[in-house]
Amino acid sequence: MDIKEDVQIEVAELGERILGRWAEVRRHTRGLIESEKLFKVEGEPLEKHRERVLKNLKTLVANGATQYGFLPELGGQMNPGGSLASFEELLFADPSLQIKFGVQWGLFGSAILYLGTEYHHKNFLPSAVNLDVPGAFAMTETGHGSDVASIGTTATFDPATNEFVINTPNRHSYKDYLGNAALHGQAAVVFAQLYTQGKNHGVHAFYVPIRKRGKLLPGVGSEDDGLKGGLNGIDNGRLYFNQVRVPRLNLLNRYADVAQDGTYSSVIESPGRRFFTQLGALVQGRVSLTGAVTNAQKLALDIAVRYSEERKQFAGPDGEERTLMDYGRHQRRLLPLIARTYAHIFAHQELLDAFHEVFAGINDTEETRADLETVAAAAKALSTWDALETIQQCREACGGQGFMAEHRLTGLRADLDIYVTFEGDNNVLLQLVAKRLLGDYAKAFKSPDFGTLAQYVAGQVGEAAFNRGGLRGLAQNIIDFGSTARSVGFIKDPEHQHQLLTDRVHTSIAKLANAMKAAGKDQLKQAELFNRHQNELILTAKAHGELIMWEAFTRALPTIEDPETRQVLTWLRDLFGFTLLEKDMAWYLLNGRINSARAEAITEYIDTRLLPRLRPHAIALVDAFLLTPGLVRTNLAKDEAARRAGIKKGQN
Repeated sequence: MDIKEDVQIEVAELGERILGRWAEVRRHTRGLIESEKLFKVEGEPLEKHRERVLKNLKTLVANGATQYGFLPELGGQMNPGGSLASFEELLFADPSLQIKFGVQWGLFGSAILYLGTEYHHKNFLPSAVNLDVPGAFAMTETGHGSDVASIGTTATFDPATNEFVINTPNRHSYKDYLGNAALHGQAAVVFAQLYTQGKNHGVHAFYVPIRKRGKLLPGVGSEDDGLKGGLNGIDNGRLYFNQVRVPRLNLLNRYADVAQDGTYSSVIESPGRRFFTQLGALVQGRVSLTGAVTNAQKLALDIAVRYSEERKQFAGPDGEERTLMDYGRHQRRLLPLIARTYAHIFAHQELLDAFHEVFAGINDTEETRADLETVAAAAKALSTWDALETIQQCREACGGQGFMAEHRLTGLRADLDIYVTFEGDNNVLLQLVAKRLLGDYAKAFKSPDFGTLAQYVAGQVGEAAFNRGGLRGLAQNIIDFGSTARSVGFIKDPEHQHQLLTDRVHTSIAKLANAMKAAGKDQLKQAELFNRHQNELILTAKAHGELIMWEAFTRALPTIEDPETRQVLTWLRDLFGFTLLEKDMAWYLLNGRINSARAEAITEYIDTRLLPRLRPHAIALVDAFLLTPGLVRTNLAKDEAARRAGIKKGQN
């Protein structure tokens, strides 16, 4: 079929599609943050930055920025998806403002909302929503970050006084890296091991006042984390407790409670499931970070692509200097990043929809929550890593100008560095995803042990699916060196792209299960083998996350009404798919899925077909992000154009 090469993107239509379901919410928030008062000031002293961010939070409250996520009786809309969409847009103003907003309403306030009950909603939530009580989310400890189940802080029930006694046993158990802890916080949701009647019932959350009129309450200690690598508008610090007493009712008791006589009860019998249910109620942090860092990718690409269309270096055969984007290497650096960012955009839209369906009660089941948590874990890991890579590549693509603080890229990267660590270390999150993938195979065979699982997966799912899907035929040596298009023709078919990407995940899970079969039902051996194969598990989880992105991108294509825009996005989706195959080419070659001739042809097709087709649309693709000058706040490209015009005028 002939492909029409001379096409144009309908930027307005594509821009609306990118804004998505909560377009009006995003516009409202963007309108609020285009005020210069809310902008990050590069190089601002620590104390002033912190003071200004707190002041700006109050401005956001006064302008209704917190209306989406809370109860109608508190002036909210109980619109979970809209709440996260609004939060994601704050990054354009100042990542410190965004994260402090997230600490107050996405963590502290949401913990009260989702882990508490009517008593807490009435007594604690209003002051959190209106910022009368800035709060901290006290989960992480100096000695335990990812391993929340092992935190050392204790909450021991005293039936004589009807109180919990909150205590920090050692410095290892200090609550650490907490936003609002160093200066501004007046209360905290504290996670601690709940003891009653001499028994530890695991980690639970408690509402604990920590300051009054700026002074620490008796028994509460605080330390300032000081200057950080980024996000210095947030007063991160440590909290510790020396026999601090809080009323029994301060236990956030949606899932478990303690009676006046000390009797413990829970609506969830399994301690493990109860623990993960509590953490799952706070999944919105991972969902919202995914959208926020995708906005950071948009911003970085907007800056770098526009600069690359203005900056000229080295004369061509005609004697005229060429723009950076006309060089193949520059296209290779930036266009695949645009493709990957679009994949993140569409995948995040589906994730945000799923989050809203669960937390608005539209489709809230144990299965949908488990799916949401798994996809959110994969998305958070991939999107935060990709954001750092995108920003760094964009910084380098802008040369020395990109290193200037006024052009935002260095500051943006510094602020986002920690995103790969908080809300779950990325490598730990991907292990959770891999465990879920293995567990799904086990459930398919109705057996939880790795030995039986491996036999089923390797013996039936692996080879049988490989044959049924026609993948063995795709992997055969077909001598078709004469045409790059013919060599990669089978992969241009989206069904075949999907088969290869899916096979990458399924076969890897099959091999991992087979490697673990020696453990049988011995849990110690299972843990040992899991640790031994940790790297493969993480790589497989990443491949699974990328498959989700590819599928979301593909599902988005039919929703683009304009045929020419849809054609360009199809090329962009193919670029994303081909670069995934190219990145994991060693796996496809070693496993016989693609031969060496086709492997070489894939790279050639990217460089000689897809990049030249997409190069004319680079500006339109970033135009569709709909970022106004007030959101971008750098004149890097315009300044370059003006310099060049001045030189040309001087020569005349």
